[in-house]
Amino acid sequence: MRKVCAGVLGFIVVTTMIFGLGAGNVNAAEKVYINGFDAAYPPFTFIDKSGKPAGFDIDALNWIAKKEGFKVQHKPIEWAAIIPSLKGKKIDIIASGMSITPERKAQVNFTEPYWLVRQLLVVKSGSKLTPKEALKPGRKIGLLRGSAESKWITEHLLKKGYKFELRQYDTTELAIEEVANGRVDAAAVSNTALEEAQKKGLKVKAIGSYGQPDVYYGYAVRKEDTALLKKLNDGLKKLKASPYWNKLVKKWKMK
Repeated sequence: MRKVCAGVLGFIVVTTMIFGLGAGNVNAAEKVYINGFDAAYPPFTFIDKSGKPAGFDIDALNWIAKKEGFKVQHKPIEWAAIIPSLKGKKIDIIASGMSITPERKAQVNFTEPYWLVRQLLVVKSGSKLTPKEALKPGRKIGLLRGSAESKWITEHLLKKGYKFELRQYDTTELAIEEVANGRVDAAAVSNTALEEAQKKGLKVKAIGSYGQPDVYYGYAVRKEDTALLKKLNDGLKKLKASPYWNKLVKKWKMK
């Protein structure tokens, strides 16, 4: 009797191993990558009124995933923690209007650029401030915590003698709202962030550049994820050659 039971048990174990291996192959074929994104950076990425991820980069990455044969899930991450989250393997991709900078390239690998943005100083609509006056001692400049703007301004302005106060916020939208409410004198943001704020009725305007060169956006992955980087680059190339690219640009009013 024990021999029979042992034989049945052996059959079950072997069968389980076979089916387990089969399931593993299926899961490997349906690899799911997690995209970390800024939940308040329209039109690139944000949470819509129904509580779902939305925006240009969300749609673009969904299209790329379908074409390149992988699945993607989108996870909102605090922007200041986005690269540590990628390197710590809490997420696999950053597709969320991220500027390609030398400092970031030392930590992660970027895809080929897909969008060019201008860096601007934004003030209240009725303000008479010029860029030079906005950066005088005692002025308050708002921006996104952990952003390329924050890094550039710190390195190229504050450390070189400028005496204005830098105020950092969890979202770009909040920094612009603080300008509109008169709590800060100006905000350092991209042209797309300004346009989105104006669409929402915020009474703000651009007064020019504070010196940071225009930057390109790209998707970021870990240094070792070369296969994923290739998929993303191939997908972006196909997307930009597809009619869907122009549909996305029009849908999200990118130009």
